[in-house]
Amino acid sequence: MSQYIPLILFTVLTNFGSQVMLKHGMTMVGEFEMDTGGLRTAFVDVFFNWYIWGGLLVMGISMASHLVVLSRVDISYAYPFLGLSFVLIALWGHFMLAESVNMWRVMGILFICLGVSIVAKS
Repeated sequence: MSQYIPLILFTVLTNFGSQVMLKHGMTMVGEFEMDTGGLRTAFVDVFFNWYIWGGLLVMGISMASHLVVLSRVDISYAYPFLGLSFVLIALWGHFMLAESVNMWRVMGILFICLGVSIVAKS
């Protein structure tokens, strides 16, 4: 199963990339009201935002890659690796978006990394 780790990591990286693109696109759209006017305006802004379209495309690639992975390895082996996208997102949020990452999040990230390394060695 370890020969599929590069494909699994590709899935993780494309998942991460899609989330970054979607976040950037929605930051450009901004907050909107959950009423008819706000939703209509947001829909138009979202529909014409290339970051959101790019994020959805990359998410589709990630999902297709994940399906290939699932056809080749046990789900109990492959799925924990997706936790690495949480790690990448937290690091991106902290360093690129100046989001707060407190000690609890750092501990969670360390536990995710430990869990993935244990699964990878199994």
